[in-house]
Amino acid sequence: MTRVRRLIVLGAAAALAGSLLAAPAAAGSAATARPGPVDRDRTITATQEKTPVAVGHGGAVSSVDPDASAAGIAVLRNGGNAVDAAVATAAALGVTEPYSAGIGGGGYLVSYDARTRTVRTLDGRETAPRSAGKDLFLENGKPLPFEDAVTSGLSVGTPGTAATWDTALRKWGSRPLRQVLRPAQRLAADGFTVDRTFRQQTADNEARFRDFPATARLYLPGGKLPVVGSTMKNPDLARTYGELADHGVGALYDGALGRDIVRTVRTPPVRTGAPRHVRPGDLTADDLRGYRVRSQAPTRTRYRGLDVYGMAPSSSGGTSVAEALNILERSDLSRLSERQYLHRYIEAARIAFADRGRWVGDPTQEDVPVKGLTSQRFADARACLIHDDKALTSPLAPGDPRHPGRCAAAGRGAPTTYEGENTTHLTVADKWGDVVAYTLTIEQTGGSGIVVPHRGFLLNNELTDFSFAPADPAVHDPNLPGPGKRPRSSMSPTIVLRHGRPVLALGSPGGATIITTVLQTLVNHLDRGMPLVDAIAAPRASQRNAARTELEPGLWNSPLRRQLEALGHAFKENPEIGAATGVQRLPDGRWLAAAEKVRRGGGSARVVHRS
Repeated sequence: MTRVRRLIVLGAAAALAGSLLAAPAAAGSAATARPGPVDRDRTITATQEKTPVAVGHGGAVSSVDPDASAAGIAVLRNGGNAVDAAVATAAALGVTEPYSAGIGGGGYLVSYDARTRTVRTLDGRETAPRSAGKDLFLENGKPLPFEDAVTSGLSVGTPGTAATWDTALRKWGSRPLRQVLRPAQRLAADGFTVDRTFRQQTADNEARFRDFPATARLYLPGGKLPVVGSTMKNPDLARTYGELADHGVGALYDGALGRDIVRTVRTPPVRTGAPRHVRPGDLTADDLRGYRVRSQAPTRTRYRGLDVYGMAPSSSGGTSVAEALNILERSDLSRLSERQYLHRYIEAARIAFADRGRWVGDPTQEDVPVKGLTSQRFADARACLIHDDKALTSPLAPGDPRHPGRCAAAGRGAPTTYEGENTTHLTVADKWGDVVAYTLTIEQTGGSGIVVPHRGFLLNNELTDFSFAPADPAVHDPNLPGPGKRPRSSMSPTIVLRHGRPVLALGSPGGATIITTVLQTLVNHLDRGMPLVDAIAAPRASQRNAARTELEPGLWNSPLRRQLEALGHAFKENPEIGAATGVQRLPDGRWLAAAEKVRRGGGSARVVHRS
């Protein structure tokens, strides 16, 4: 169902115009070497129906939300580059998609610089407190119930989003943080229109939101669920964005805002009489002061003559997508039947997840063989497990990327641990050819459920992405908690180049299903010949080294399911997997922005100048 929202950013775009036109480019930024006229067409319609595809010139933005996409477009129209627009879009999503992302969380940013034809990344993942040990989520020697861990201070990691914005802008942006925050600041103050998705997500969280007065005051106005069509304002967040604009991100990492976060985590503000036992966390001011965004090399693999770049660990997205693509490289997927193609795709994902579970964790505390995992040699050694007439069974044992042996296993298989599915992704391109793929999150829908009082944002529950205990004590688990450790993620912001120039970029929310969504979308487009918007819309299957593969209704209700079951596959239905966005560079130089047609109410794809 499409959603219609009042684009409150109209006023913000106008307010931005003068300051963006006059603002000097940051020293060493991408824009300093690209002088030229600033695009003066700043018109944004007062209401905007979500559209899943847009084609044109001057740059593109694709996100799940029309207000957020409009914020990014406003920055591009006024001379900002892709990094500036990505931060503006992300900040607006913190207002309109607060149950998915915000400054209480973290994420991963992959950026392509057209001038140098290089891809670079930022790891803005949350970190565990320095006091955290392997027993973080154990009580009396047993793992806490997952829901108890989520809604607690224990689950809150040091937020990385604000530091990611600041680092990206200082390294590669052309506008300071105070300017790119203005559309989101205005949006928070003036409000956005509540849609069915927002109301339903609030309803799904109503019970726990009521247990935190600050959360209930913000998201249950008057003690009731927000009404579809009403205006949701967040003046506390507007003031918080203003504080970041005036004082920089030091306000969060070494200032009053940070002290409020620490106080909230260590003494969760639960309503009197609430039946819920909300455990405190151990986050400290030193944890905030010590937080650093990691600049690191992307993962890279060759596929069909293209260079596919992704996010290296602590995310498992880049390594897992690369391994699965390498496994599929030897198959001509364009000539296979739909059954044959889906069978091989499912098996490649199963194998990649088996290896992910054994080898991928925070590389500062685990020995992660990234080169081996992304090598064609290792993929070929694993691909021999796939047979066209019979499905593999899970949990599948991992291979050893350090010493690849044909069809050889390196220990016992262990099931994939659960990972929350609510995240958001945005994709941006500018008129210079720069591209950003950025996935950010607070983990579970609604994160920890705890709003920082008087600050207007939810805290993450990202630490529940750690394994609470080894799935199998006989199998090494690289994703157990540790001091200052980043929990393993599946976020997979991806950029694809041909001869050093962008072909497409994409990503998705969805917890561990992110990897399979990105993989399947890539294969749909690159191998099966689907237009990008149709590759995104196609029904999805997600196999994560589990006994059953998840299917969306379009495949669950298809004859293909029975054909695959005849090969030994087992399935369960999932009503919705992911919500991808992407941009594509067309041969004539125009940008195509693509988003979901239906999932999460549809996405918002926009370009600066339609053509």
